[in-house]
Amino acid sequence: MAVAQAPGQERAGGESELSQKPLLTPGQLIWRRFKRHRLGTLGAFIIILMTLVTVFADFIGPYGVGQFHQQLGFAPPTPIHFIYQGRFSGPFVYGVVRTFDPNSGAAFFREDTSRIYPIRLFVRGDPYKLLGLFPTDIHLFGTGQPDSSDGQLFLFGVDRFGRDLFTRTLMGGRISLFIGPLALILILILGIFFGGLSGFYGGWVDILIQRLIEVLQSYPQLPLLLVLATILPRGLSQGVRFLGIILILSITGWTGIARVLRGQILSFREQEYALAAKAIGASDWRIIFHHLMPNTMSYLIVISTLTIPGLILTEAALSFLGLGIHEPATSWGLLLSAANNIFALSNHWWLLIPGFFIIVSVLAFNFMGDALRDAV
Repeated sequence: MAVAQAPGQERAGGESELSQKPLLTPGQLIWRRFKRHRLGTLGAFIIILMTLVTVFADFIGPYGVGQFHQQLGFAPPTPIHFIYQGRFSGPFVYGVVRTFDPNSGAAFFREDTSRIYPIRLFVRGDPYKLLGLFPTDIHLFGTGQPDSSDGQLFLFGVDRFGRDLFTRTLMGGRISLFIGPLALILILILGIFFGGLSGFYGGWVDILIQRLIEVLQSYPQLPLLLVLATILPRGLSQGVRFLGIILILSITGWTGIARVLRGQILSFREQEYALAAKAIGASDWRIIFHHLMPNTMSYLIVISTLTIPGLILTEAALSFLGLGIHEPATSWGLLLSAANNIFALSNHWWLLIPGFFIIVSVLAFNFMGDALRDAV
């Protein structure tokens, strides 16, 4: 015979069951909402994958970034074969021979099917330092043939100097992918500093900073970038030029963030917790950076992921125009500048491949930024 349970006992039992459920932190709630956004998750995965590939580009690429094959300049992507004499075989390539059209004199490449070269893993090639620390000459894959051999593997083809475009594309990602986050750090520092001062103090400080922002924003961004980029001497080392490009991107990119933060700080400074901190004698810097700025973190996280794509495109544009990264360094924009005429586009289509990586990386950051915006 069932015994009826008092309503109070049912409520108490329900409350105990609810109290046993683990409470999620704000970070866990954001992560749960972020995972539901499929495009955002895909974008984050692509960014992580591309970052890892570029970090280990020396090892993954079958050749050195400056390794030349002068007799194979503008060679197209190498076909990979698996069937030899009607039987399945491991991956291999045929020898590549450069010939000339007897009528037009134009050079073209053909496969010499009499010579085959297996594609092997962990082959020896051009020496390098893994992660800049460990000297080695082991590459993930390749044919292992000397530069003078016709048995070469060019997944993305070759540029006019006979350099492997696949290796240079991977190496170019180091600059194109990392210049955005590095410039973003300086942009956030400037935006938080000037936006925080403008919003907290108001008065003449606010007027001065806002007029400076308006002056910078009144100039068209691209001409301003071009003017600043031309200031960099051509004789600078690649490291100094890289830092110069970061500085240029930061000078022109912090104003929007500072203006939004100024508006948020204006509203936050009148809240009770800010007034209480001021009443107990907290310094202005402590109130700004320990009490007010943490409340802007959701905006800063979202705007960071949405700002990086613009920085990647800006660096690519400067390098494409010859005002960014210079040889012998490489970036996606610099590689894409080789396809700046109709002859290159019509005869050497593979020179456009670095542009595909620009598109993919920009879309990945935008997808991740949209997901973070919805999650936060």
